[in-house]
Amino acid sequence: MFNLPHAQTHAVVLPHVLAFNAPHAPEAEQRIAQAFGSTTASAGLAALRATLNAPKALRDYGMPEDGIAKAVAPILAAIPAGNPAPVTGDDITALLHAAWEGSEPS
Repeated sequence: MFNLPHAQTHAVVLPHVLAFNAPHAPEAEQRIAQAFGSTTASAGLAALRATLNAPKALRDYGMPEDGIAKAVAPILAAIPAGNPAPVTGDDITALLHAAWEGSEPS
């Protein structure tokens, strides 16, 4: 929607999506943690991101803050029916805002 670079966008958003879904998919979360050699999937991904100096904020790639509200409906429409956690517009708004500003995933 905002001509953001594909890989960097995913690198920014993935930790937030993982943190959002992990409590609803504990077996998958443990498999990911084990693959990272970490106690949690989020901690393992954070360590990898630090090693790679991965991007942290969508705003650094040109996403406007007012784009958060514009992106909610298209994202909701693309969420697979089998997503581990139920997802609302408020959830997407909070996730995107955190990813936009570069906050740590919660």
